[in-house]
Parts: sequence; structure tokens; C-alpha cells
Amino acid sequence: MALPHATVQTPVFMPVGTQATVKSVPQHLLEELGARIILGNTYHLYLRPGHELIRRMGGLHRFMSWNRALLTDSGGFQVFSLSDLRKVTEEGVKFRSHLDGSSHFFSPEHSIDVQIALGADIIMAFDECTEHPADFARARQSLDLTLRWAKRSRDHFQAHRQERPWDDEAGNGEFAGRTQSLFGIVQGGMFPELRREAAQRLVEMDFPGYAIGGLSVGEPRALTREMIEATLPHLPADKPRYVMGVGYPEEIVEYAALGVDMMDCVLPTRAARHGLIFTSEGRLNIKNRRFAEDQEPLDPECRCMVCARYSRAYLRHLFVTQEVLGAVLNTLHNLAFYLDTMESVRDAIELGALPALLARVRARSAGGEG
Repeated sequence: MALPHATVQTPVFMPVGTQATVKSVPQHLLEELGARIILGNTYHLYLRPGHELIRRMGGLHRFMSWNRALLTDSGGFQVFSLSDLRKVTEEGVKFRSHLDGSSHFFSPEHSIDVQIALGADIIMAFDECTEHPADFARARQSLDLTLRWAKRSRDHFQAHRQERPWDDEAGNGEFAGRTQSLFGIVQGGMFPELRREAAQRLVEMDFPGYAIGGLSVGEPRALTREMIEATLPHLPADKPRYVMGVGYPEEIVEYAALGVDMMDCVLPTRAARHGLIFTSEGRLNIKNRRFAEDQEPLDPECRCMVCARYSRAYLRHLFVTQEVLGAVLNTLHNLAFYLDTMESVRDAIELGALPALLARVRARSAGGEG
């Protein structure tokens, strides 16, 4: 996948950097871990420090000193989560800031303007994330609105895309001719027929890539997979297919095997801050007393900088004493595990060994938590 700031091999896992930072991890360590693309959050960056400030600073890449690829979401999911602070109309969403209660309005056009100012390599059409549970009529209404907003997002982007604030280096040398891309988002609740229709109508709008949104909103994980399986066949295989907000390590392998090209999730960083570690032997809770004198690394098979140096006993000590370093090291390991997992998927696809990898991952998943 050729983007203005990087060439990204797919399938890819994208760490989430909500407020221009992947929590507790500096950018040079993200580079060492092998991250080629990370996410920024339009809603949060719009509220602070503000998209116009970031535009004046030369765009989000320069502001956060990240020279690889970025994706920004549209703000739709965050506005969806403000159920008590928002009002949805045909024109857009009026909402109150969770920070100070101030009033704001996001339309498809304004979301695109904010994302153009931020300057990410990939930006997202403004959508309404359908809540779960939702009946068919509600999902139908929400989907129709999202499709109308998708067209408005696309039309506005095509009219204003020349305003993108690339860094001086972008568009030259290796990355010459590459431009910012707008992806459409498939909604439709938990109804396969609506997902199918949404995919087909978005494809008619001819986006350069497509996301499957509205998942991981409280539905059973089996239903998440069902919606992905119902949608993927109706999205072009020669364009990036992105599932938003998933999942556990075994799930990202399964979804990649289905044909998903891009995934993101806050789970590796959020779980790390609560002491939940992902390993080749399954999940472990580093706070457990049985690790108090364990001199082994978090994962004997892991090649990350944390496993090369620190013991489970030390990491448990950091967690129990609430030292910030514990969250940093746990996060570094979990991100390394996710990124290495996806690298293994890419290698297995190239070698024709994906079924064997799937079998190992499923066996590991059955092992449970330590």
C-alpha cells in the first residue's frame, strides 16, 4: 500500500495514537518496533490542541515528529459514544465537549476539513456508528444517513483535497505523486443484508479503500466475525479493506486470513496498563503472585526489547508499586507482540503456510490466561 509517507505491507496492524501519541511509547521506539502506520483521533485532536494549530505547525506528522504513515478517523465513533451529549440531524451532529461542555458541530464537510488540516495519509468519511443492540428499522435509518454522509464527504474531499498540508519532504523522491486518500465506511448494524447493501453502494462511489465500522460496540465476538464475513466479499479485493477497532491477537490473525488488510485496536496498550500481557503461550496477568520470583521474560519466544532484558518478577514489582515504567514496558511488549504476529501472517501468506499458523494461533488461544 503506497502512501505519502510510507509504503505499508499488508495485512497490517495499526497502533492507536488517540491524542497524537501511542500512550506511553515515544515515536522512536514505535519505529524500532516496526510500526509503519499509526492512528490519530480527529475528535480529540479537534478539541485540543485544535486542528488549526496543528495545520500551523505543519500538519500532524511534523507536530508529533512521526515520519511514517498516519490514519485519522472521522470523529464519528467518538461522537457516537457521547450519547447523552449529542444530537444527530441530516446536516450533522451537534455535541458537547467531554472536556468543558462547550458546544460543537460536525458535518461531513467539517470532518473532512479537520482531517485535511491534520494531513494524515488516510482519512475517513464521516459516519454514524450504529449502537448495539439496534433493530432493523433503526439500523436501516442509520445506514442511509451514513451513505448520504459518505457522498458528501467524498464530494467535499474531491473539491478541497489540494489543501492538504504535507511536509516539505512529502511528494518528493520515493513518495512522489502519492496523495491523501479518503476511505468509505460500511455500517449496517448486525444485519448481513444491510452490510452487503452498504458495501455495494460505497463501491459505486469508488473510494480508494473501504472500512468496516460499527463493530466491537458490545456485540458477541462471534457476531463481529459474522458481519466481517458478510461484508468482505462485496468489497474489491484490489483495494484496502480495513476493519476498525479489532481485536485480540488470535482474532487479527483470523481476520487477516479472511482477507482483511488493515486493523487497529486500543487493546494492546489498554490491556498493558492493566497488567494483561499477550504471549505465545497465551495471556498472563503480570500482577499474579506466582510471578513474584519468576526470572523468565514475559515470553520466552519474543524478540522484543522488553523480553530481552526484564524478568516477570521485575515487571510484576513495577505493576504492584504502580511505577509508570511498568505500563511503558508492558505496552512495548504487547505492541511488539501484535506487530510481530502480523509480520508472521505476512510471512505465512508469502510461504503458503497460513493454515499451519492458524492452527498454532487457535491452540494458543485455547490455552487461556495465566
